[in-house]
Amino acid sequence: MKIGQQINFIVIKKQANSLYSLIADGQYRATSLGRNTWKTLIGSQASLQLYCNKEGFNAAEGRGAAARIGIISNEYNDCVGCDSRIGYGTGEIANNSNTCGNDASWSPDNGVKQIKAIGYILVQ
Repeated sequence: MKIGQQINFIVIKKQANSLYSLIADGQYRATSLGRNTWKTLIGSQASLQLYCNKEGFNAAEGRGAAARIGIISNEYNDCVGCDSRIGYGTGEIANNSNTCGNDASWSPDNGVKQIKAIGYILVQ
């Protein structure tokens, strides 16, 4: 991700025929990078709620945040109504204005944020 002049990358090791095959059917496919690794895409300003931390491809739940590739989190110890996200192809029912970067509200760990980024996805 590129925020201002800073570019940050993470590596997601996932075997598939293509990136399209991982996301096109809308099925959730988990990764296990951890919330701190996802936050490195944003840098020191990154912010997420403390719970849920559903990460991977098509990380979503019905009433809140979603990410084609990324992590979603919640202020409650469940994944119902997540209000925070970091990733690519992100959105939320209440706020779809930030599709790449970090959006966090409702008691996130580093304050309320709306950080827009330019996304780079390199596939090998």
